[in-house]
Amino acid sequence: MNLNQIGQVAISLLTAFGFQLIGAIALWIVGQKLIDFGVRLLRRGFRSQNIDPTIVSYLINILSITLRIILVVAILGFFGIETTSFAALLAAVGVAIGAAWGGLLANFAAGAFLIIFRPFTVGDFITAAGVTGTVVEIGLFITSINTPENVLTIVGNNKIFADNIQNFSANPYRRVDLVAQLPHTVNHNEAISLLKQKISQIPNVLTEPSPEVEILNFTLAGPVLAVRPFCSNANYWQVYFDANKAIREAFSEAGYPVPEQHYSINGLAKEALMANFTSSPSINS
Repeated sequence: MNLNQIGQVAISLLTAFGFQLIGAIALWIVGQKLIDFGVRLLRRGFRSQNIDPTIVSYLINILSITLRIILVVAILGFFGIETTSFAALLAAVGVAIGAAWGGLLANFAAGAFLIIFRPFTVGDFITAAGVTGTVVEIGLFITSINTPENVLTIVGNNKIFADNIQNFSANPYRRVDLVAQLPHTVNHNEAISLLKQKISQIPNVLTEPSPEVEILNFTLAGPVLAVRPFCSNANYWQVYFDANKAIREAFSEAGYPVPEQHYSINGLAKEALMANFTSSPSINS
């Protein structure tokens, strides 16, 4: 075989490979478009049936990954690669990866349990794995939480499932916990009545249960009042800040003095203090 024949064979092989490569790229692009289109249709169909968004998101993720794996296998078959051998190889690789990345499988299993037991759903305001915020998505391996600071935080499902979960959206209302320091000279019953009236006028504070204002404990400055209005979860921070302002305004309008710590020294301790004061050298000496 001379050089011309070798060149012709090489050109024909490269041409055939080029056509196959172009066809594979076209198949990948078209397949991706079709998968995205099908997923959007399926998501729209689920929403029209009023299916829980948490379940919809989980099923859509599984379906999207599965279809993309099938697309990759189809492209390999287009190149003439034996797909049955590839499937066996993929399974072996999956087992090896699973053994090496046990945490990944743990996150997958935890995600399935989160869907089954449903301690929270998409849109709930929760505290889980040390993160507080609104659940954006429950995925195959991770859960996305948007914090009150508007920071998207990604948490592994296994970490959430293995930790305590607080779901603030599960109950119809929640309590706002605040404190108000009273001076010794103020009548606490008068202050309690004043605060109850002021707190009840705050927008979105529930009348049932009614706001609670009681003595919580005592300090050197005087009694400390527990101020506890109730509101829906959506209005928590508005009520929290408005209640703080109401405490300040109520005490200022009533003319209450600023709380001060008071000490009383009696007997031998007082005499020792005075003796120490008189025996100390003068500043001018």
